[in-house]
Amino acid sequence: MTELEQHALNIRKNILTMVYTAQSGHPGGSLSAADILTSLYFEEMDINKDNVASQDRDRFVLSKGHITPGYYATLCEKGFIPKEELKTFRQLHSPLQGHPNMNYIEAVDMSTGSLGQGISAAVGMALANRLDKNDHRIYFLLGDGESEEGEVWEACMAAGHYKLDNLCGILDYNHLQIDGNIADVVGPEPFPEKFEAFGWHVVEVDGHDFESLAKGFEEARNTKGQPTMIIAHTIKGKGVSFMENNYKWHGSAPNQEQYEAAMKELGGE
Repeated sequence: MTELEQHALNIRKNILTMVYTAQSGHPGGSLSAADILTSLYFEEMDINKDNVASQDRDRFVLSKGHITPGYYATLCEKGFIPKEELKTFRQLHSPLQGHPNMNYIEAVDMSTGSLGQGISAAVGMALANRLDKNDHRIYFLLGDGESEEGEVWEACMAAGHYKLDNLCGILDYNHLQIDGNIADVVGPEPFPEKFEAFGWHVVEVDGHDFESLAKGFEEARNTKGQPTMIIAHTIKGKGVSFMENNYKWHGSAPNQEQYEAAMKELGGE
């Protein structure tokens, strides 16, 4: 097992533990994004405990702000959150609430939750970096169901207009949202043609393959004169067989039997 694979496995175990302990949260999308977040935080972005308070580092916005189990588990794996604190997820007075709050956790770069607003904030950050002559990059994670929000496309239009080549989005393309398949709910596809029409460079990758993700991020860095959207093909609930491709696990917590079965699949206790 590679180092990245081990990080992703630890993140998946902690996702399940957090949601099970709280009996609340969003495991499906957290599991689908686990490898993307691992690639970002352990290979792509220059963020660590030493520079977290500095302006001179890359920044990340979780636009699909409900997948905090995946986000917090990643920040824990990176050393920003003590592991014992994960079991306070969604509890009263815990800094680990259902949506990320930048006032509670230093490593969280933007408070998010209202779908569509995260990408808008990321566009603003990228534009601010350009005005400040700061060459660090801005990354954001977008949900495919979230892309049904009109604000997403307003932000895309602005980013394309300003040719923000310091901005890189990742679309967690798992095809499912809370009510079922995205094609049956509103149908925001086709994604590549739409992002290209708004002036974005588009890269398609396997969102569960670290080599594919790394190549996508490299292409994004080398693209000049336009923002890049990495369309990451993923599986909702990835890693737990009975959660995979099942929209009912979008926002449901496992019972004890399901939790134990899921942890056994992942090789955990």
